[in-house]
Amino acid sequence: MTDPHDDASRPADLPALQRRLADFAAARNWQPYHTPKNLVAALGVEAAELQEIFQWLTPEESTRVMDDPDTAHRVTDEVADVLAYLLQFCEVLGVDPLAALAQKIDRNERRFPVPGPERSDAPPHT
Repeated sequence: MTDPHDDASRPADLPALQRRLADFAAARNWQPYHTPKNLVAALGVEAAELQEIFQWLTPEESTRVMDDPDTAHRVTDEVADVLAYLLQFCEVLGVDPLAALAQKIDRNERRFPVPGPERSDAPPHT
């Protein structure tokens, strides 16, 4: 029998993760604080904490950041925080993050077609 609290036994799909986050917040009565404004602010803070890890690294150092176990742990924790707040934000507003991403990629593929022979290597902002 698997332990319901064993992370390895749970599916890692977005709806399941969103449900876990909602259940976690509900058990602590945090829903009143999980407004779109608060969640997007928290998302910004967590993204800044992730950015802070890379702030003074050279480009070469940044590509090796996961080689150091302590730094790798910090990166994965901040990635989890960013994703958690993004998923909670989407849940509160009824946004399907995978559909939103697919639609954005579709628009970008039309907006930025594959270049011909005179190719530019600089990626545009999306």
